[in-house]
Amino acid sequence: MFIDSVELTVHSGKGGQGAVSFRREKFVPKGGPDGGDGGKGGDVYFLVDKNTHTLSHYKGKKVLKAQNGRPGEGRKKHGKSGEDLVLIVPPGTQIYDAQSGELLLDLVEDGQKELFLEGGKGGKGNWHFKSASNQRPTYAQPGLPGKSRHIRLELKLIADVGLVGFPNVGKSTLISAISNAKPEIANYEFTTLTPKLGVVRISEFESFVMADIPGIIGGASEGKGLGLKFLKHIERTKTLLYMIDITSYRDPLMQYTTLKKELERFSPQLAKRSYAIALTKIDSLSVEEANEKIEHFIRGIDLEPGGPDRYGLDKRYRYYLQDLERYNMLKPYFVFGISAVSGINIEPLKFALYDLVKKVRSEESGDQGR
Repeated sequence: MFIDSVELTVHSGKGGQGAVSFRREKFVPKGGPDGGDGGKGGDVYFLVDKNTHTLSHYKGKKVLKAQNGRPGEGRKKHGKSGEDLVLIVPPGTQIYDAQSGELLLDLVEDGQKELFLEGGKGGKGNWHFKSASNQRPTYAQPGLPGKSRHIRLELKLIADVGLVGFPNVGKSTLISAISNAKPEIANYEFTTLTPKLGVVRISEFESFVMADIPGIIGGASEGKGLGLKFLKHIERTKTLLYMIDITSYRDPLMQYTTLKKELERFSPQLAKRSYAIALTKIDSLSVEEANEKIEHFIRGIDLEPGGPDRYGLDKRYRYYLQDLERYNMLKPYFVFGISAVSGINIEPLKFALYDLVKKVRSEESGDQGR
């Protein structure tokens, strides 16, 4: 089950009570106070684990607590500290205060471990309070209480390429064809009900992550269809691949402009991501009819067919490809006609997307270095 949002109340542990004790030993008539300190209460941590892909293991859980510290004992024995509560979450999890909506933690790196709530300190035993004027203290400190917070966990998947398109345009077919993801595929709309991640292998040491989200329809940014619930999962993607079905009853240009509009309404930053376009299901048309529709689409977004071919594109079909050196993020890096079922231009698509991903990664690392 895919769960991407849960609310929890988490508590750190209470510190253990300090002990009130006096030394009782044969031949030691004046044994004094020897009450030990209480143990520290357990802390609450968040740990990022890339092998976890959902928050479903928190479904149905309302309150989670770290262990309380144990009380001190005689002979100055220190109470045992309470066990920490470690909450394991997938990369891309954000922790919000449930009341104020304040972002408290943004957890993106595998292995990242963050202290969230510190446990209460253990109380001091009565031996700490011995003095010249008080040889027999009969009191000890109570442990300090733990901390509590009501939080909301939200998962936003992290991927290099996010697939964006209307329902039933071939997103699931594509991600199953070029990655290790195995989504459900069927010939009806809204087959994909939950986001899917797939790793696309370029070589033994090169790869990128692709995310498939449920289809977006007009009005998705206002809550129509399934798109609004899952649009957040492409907020972290470095690049977008718009997938346009040229065999659909929806005009390809209308699909493209609607998708752009919905993304911009949802997040202006998301709409400015670097992107490319794949015109899908070209094997369902004759070469002449497919080329006519591809050229009409390319000219409709103020581009010219053709361009430098570095990827071994199928020469039967028209395409648009920018020079990488002259790449302008306001325009698509490429427009390819593809068929994931027949394999038309699928390998060129993989390599072109990887080039785009590398360029964006390079730009990001350059910005961070400045």
